[in-house]
Amino acid sequence: MANLKEIRNRIASVSSTMQITSAMKMVSAAKLKKAQDAITAMRPYANKLTELLQSLSATMDADTGSKYASQREVKNILVVAITSNRGLCGAFNSNIIKQANRLAESYSDKNVSFVAIGKKANDALSKKLNVISNHSEVFDDLTFDNVAVIAEMLMEKFVTGEFDKIEIVYNKFKNAATQDIMVEQFLPIVPSEGEADANTDYIFEPSKVEIVEQLIPKSLKTQLYKGIRDSFASEHGARMTAMHKATDNATELRDQLKLTYNKARQASITNEILEIVGGAEALNN
Repeated sequence: MANLKEIRNRIASVSSTMQITSAMKMVSAAKLKKAQDAITAMRPYANKLTELLQSLSATMDADTGSKYASQREVKNILVVAITSNRGLCGAFNSNIIKQANRLAESYSDKNVSFVAIGKKANDALSKKLNVISNHSEVFDDLTFDNVAVIAEMLMEKFVTGEFDKIEIVYNKFKNAATQDIMVEQFLPIVPSEGEADANTDYIFEPSKVEIVEQLIPKSLKTQLYKGIRDSFASEHGARMTAMHKATDNATELRDQLKLTYNKARQASITNEILEIVGGAEALNN
């Protein structure tokens, strides 16, 4: 009977876990819908703004003050790693952390530092690598204005020469089950490829300098905001998928335990019957 009691306790434990994972799946599904709508609506604007920025940077010369596009010898690199603050989302966070470590290894001859956006990135990377700041609080109120503060800090570090190159590593949302790891160059700005774009005759109003001063910072802030939004939607998609699989596994394990319990209970009852029959025959003899 002790064995039956142990199996009953395991069935109760697995059933409780299954209820939790099922609830988490539904919560993530609700949050995913909102996050997915936000990034889907934002992408066309962000992509067009980036395209315009790249085309504009291809026409800039030294006199227009292209401080965000200045190419210099790369000695100091800053990598912005975007993860989540919480776990239970499969390989979502570990993929970014692995990619960040690979980048650090590939830049072994450079001075590489990290900015963590997300508690999981900060906890993992700060153990081995140089994490200069952590901005996990941005997910508490994910707005453009809050992300703009981080983008301004990154731009300042590039303009002052503290870093010669800045890259962003994040999960790009594809669908609820798939996220693509992206490594994008944030600064310096990469001009668009092709002679057609570089030789386009633009008319600037009021002036090229003012356009550059206003458009580039806004485009960079939008690029970072899109990356964080992509990561935010990917997090909920990954967590929903992970909790769905966990619920399925818990259901399968519960069914197996119930089958084991029924077999053990049947065997126990059979043994009791055999003992009763054997006792009755002994009395008769």
